[in-house]
Amino acid sequence: MQGQTGGQPIIILRQGTEETRGDEAKRSNIMAARAVAEAVRTTLGPKGLDKMITDPAGLVIITNDGATILDEMKIKHPAAKLVAEVAKTQDDEVGDGTTTAAVLTGEFLKGAQELMEIGVHPTTIIHGYNLASHKSKEILSDIAVHSTDEHLRKIAETALTGKGVEFSREKLANLVVTAVKSIVKKENGKKTVNIKDISIERRGEGSVEDSELVEGIILDKTKTHQSMPSKIENAKIAILATPIEVRKTETKSEISIESIGQTRMFLEQEENLVRAAADKVIKSGANVVFCQKGVDDMARYFLAKAGIFVSHRIKKNDLIKLSRATGGKIITSLDEIKPDTLGEAGLVEEKMVGNGEMIFITGCKNPDTNSILLRGGSEHVVTSLARAMHDALRVVGVAIEDEKILAGGGSPEIELALRLREYASTLEGREQLAVSKFALALEIIPKTLAENAGLDAIDMLVELRSSHEHGNKTVGLDVFEGKPVDMLTIGVIEPLRVKTQAISSATEAASMILRIDDVIASAKDANPKKKPDMSGLD
Repeated sequence: MQGQTGGQPIIILRQGTEETRGDEAKRSNIMAARAVAEAVRTTLGPKGLDKMITDPAGLVIITNDGATILDEMKIKHPAAKLVAEVAKTQDDEVGDGTTTAAVLTGEFLKGAQELMEIGVHPTTIIHGYNLASHKSKEILSDIAVHSTDEHLRKIAETALTGKGVEFSREKLANLVVTAVKSIVKKENGKKTVNIKDISIERRGEGSVEDSELVEGIILDKTKTHQSMPSKIENAKIAILATPIEVRKTETKSEISIESIGQTRMFLEQEENLVRAAADKVIKSGANVVFCQKGVDDMARYFLAKAGIFVSHRIKKNDLIKLSRATGGKIITSLDEIKPDTLGEAGLVEEKMVGNGEMIFITGCKNPDTNSILLRGGSEHVVTSLARAMHDALRVVGVAIEDEKILAGGGSPEIELALRLREYASTLEGREQLAVSKFALALEIIPKTLAENAGLDAIDMLVELRSSHEHGNKTVGLDVFEGKPVDMLTIGVIEPLRVKTQAISSATEAASMILRIDDVIASAKDANPKKKPDMSGLD
């Protein structure tokens, strides 16, 4: 990049920096973003296909979850990364609709590109898209209906559909609804759901039908000594963030042993330190210990002798969940351990699950913490199932918070497209063209659902439009029957927030990409600064 003054070029960027301007920059960004959207489009809907992703270490991921695919693709192009961010935001906010958000972003950009080619300015397109987005929210609120308990189960089933668990979908949906309803809280008269209160543990042995909901916490850990009891009733739980072992010095140190007697004295001193640490735990009245760090072999022996159940190397997140569920304090020094810092639970038990043991903590002091144990025939199955369950938990939580739902199967998009075309006719100026393109772009969802199911997309769109023009607001595409059906009747529904979030995020991302007219790719420094030579200094 250079300017020109009196015939003399002025260099203002580092040598090797690449710059793309104007229409070429816009076209490059739009094509990159659309390529990402196209990559996940075939995964949309209950008959969407899966993607297999492998990493350099040989790890294989098979999924049709949009956010997971875009995250694992390790996208390099900056504009394409924005589409991946849309999917991630959608996943964080509402749990489902990630592929929808990415596909809509690509389709909005496609419409914008067509408008720019006939001379419509990007600023006008952005303004029109924002008008259409705000109008879409109004329309969706108008066609939304209040949710009931039966709707919650159907929402969970819809979120699980297409995730490879069709045969066990009803059981899993019931687990999801029961788990979410048990953690609903009311704050200022409004319902709130924090799905972090629900833990998901996996065990790749058995059948999906063996999955269960546990009122408490499950840890994929075992006791640290075979002579420890496997079952403790009326548990008094010490939650430690400090090790029960001889502390190592922070600096490298050596011990000089000059005689055999000194070796024995040193070992006895170490044993006394470990015994003193174990005694602090025993005197506190704890009969169960969960430790984030290590527990010395000798300490395990002393604690086992006292009949205490001990598990160590517990993850920090699990330690926090244990503290919240049992009412115990996370102890950072053994000097702090006292009876009033201990947590309480009705039962702590080590049980065999599949081919290994797991620890179950039930009857907790605070009963609003639940765990779902997922089972499956292989690790790939339970990993995919865990992603599906996370989506289902989140959407059910959102439906409880908002108490508003929409029909699925592309029904909202067809209704929006119909009403936005009517709205566009009331506008003056070129924004009318942008709103019309926005309406057309929304129809990519039912069109993609039809294509992924092997149906004729044009015929399906014509039939859906006809149904909505006759006032059937909840008619969508039943991909299993291959025809338009009332989605509320067959129970294909989703929370209102899933759709509003997808449209808002897609509009914002498309607008951001359309505003870019200059791409500057900075080159790496050809002569990086060398570290000063310190070899001559003493």
